[in-house]
Amino acid sequence: MRVVMIWRDDTDYARTVIDWLRDFEHRTGRQPESFSPDSPEGESLCRTYSVVEYPTILAFDDNGKLLQEWRGASMPRIDDVNYYLLNQ
Repeated sequence: MRVVMIWRDDTDYARTVIDWLRDFEHRTGRQPESFSPDSPEGESLCRTYSVVEYPTILAFDDNGKLLQEWRGASMPRIDDVNYYLLNQ
């Protein structure tokens, strides 16, 4: 499975995202992929999945099917996101 976070640095929510990513890696030993919506892949993901709110976390199965999404500055529980990375 694949988990992707789309967010921008230098924003009012950036510190929240950075802290969440640090805590996620510390607790799980894993790290979701991270993209800016201004990067080519980030832009493509935003267009494909209608992402207009940041940060957004998307979880996909091995075939690329969207399974779960979390949108906005209220970050999800680490265990909820890690569930989608356990089957890698």
